[in-house]
Amino acid sequence: MAIKRVAILGAGGMGTALALLFDRRGKAVQLWARSRQQADAMASTRENVRHLPGVLIPESIGVTPNACDATAAADLIVVAIPSSYLRATLAILAERIPQHVPILSVVKGIENVSFARPSRIVVELLGDRPVSVLSGPSHAEEIARGLPASVVVGGIDEHLNAEVSEALNHAVFRVYTNPDAIGVELAGALKNILGLAAGICEGLGFGDNAKAALLTRGLVEMARFAVALGGRDETFRGLAGIGDVIATCYSPFGRNRSVGERIGRGESLDQVLNGMVNVAEGVPTARSVHEMAKTLDIPMPITDEVFAILFESKPPRSAVSNLMLRDPKGEW
Repeated sequence: MAIKRVAILGAGGMGTALALLFDRRGKAVQLWARSRQQADAMASTRENVRHLPGVLIPESIGVTPNACDATAAADLIVVAIPSSYLRATLAILAERIPQHVPILSVVKGIENVSFARPSRIVVELLGDRPVSVLSGPSHAEEIARGLPASVVVGGIDEHLNAEVSEALNHAVFRVYTNPDAIGVELAGALKNILGLAAGICEGLGFGDNAKAALLTRGLVEMARFAVALGGRDETFRGLAGIGDVIATCYSPFGRNRSVGERIGRGESLDQVLNGMVNVAEGVPTARSVHEMAKTLDIPMPITDEVFAILFESKPPRSAVSNLMLRDPKGEW
């Protein structure tokens, strides 16, 4: 069945940007906000002042704090809740969300302790149903303003992938499909660790040579981790992998890059995170991936050093020295 009505859970930057995309494609959109105060403010001002200031939200997009109202008639439910809050939020909403409606996740992260990917958490709490994942170089700030972007929808349900692609493809937004759900979802999480590392390089005053080396070897590390968990290496040569890494590590909108840059300049993690409006998903993801890699004995030297900088107060320059002075080896 073609997607005609869309419910979006999460009124942050990406949730709002996707609401605008679906609306431009003529879909009926309901955007769920966690608090009534936020929903009322967005409904009255027609603007997401906190996350996308200056972007008009058309009257055709409904904004509500009531999950039942948002999802009642939906053909597709989009989950756009930060990974750190995903399980707790879905646990509250589970009884209000209709069964069997397919899910599109745009959540990027890996849960601490359980190491669960967002799609697994969705199925655990909302019941078995088709789930696909949307990822790739797609800053909400650019999407909301109608700037061109290309992304990929990954999932084992090829029909759902095709329906999502059809529902979102637009003159300035192109959606490819990929059956590698694991690789696409892990790429969206792992690239945020590289975003932190790239920002640290900038904060230390390193040049393009250092960042290029970091991103190249980081992609190898990302793919190694994903393949060990069942993903495909080639996914990391596509939009979900190298595409999202480039956007995350070079864009001024990259939250993780900005966090890393401030740490590279000498601020502590607590200083950086206090007062941030948006969530830097790479911080909890670095902990999850570091611990999971140790458990599975997957070599992740860049992630190990990012973890040490964030959570063990290791000086960034010492971390860089450790990476550069590792035993020489063949590239492949």
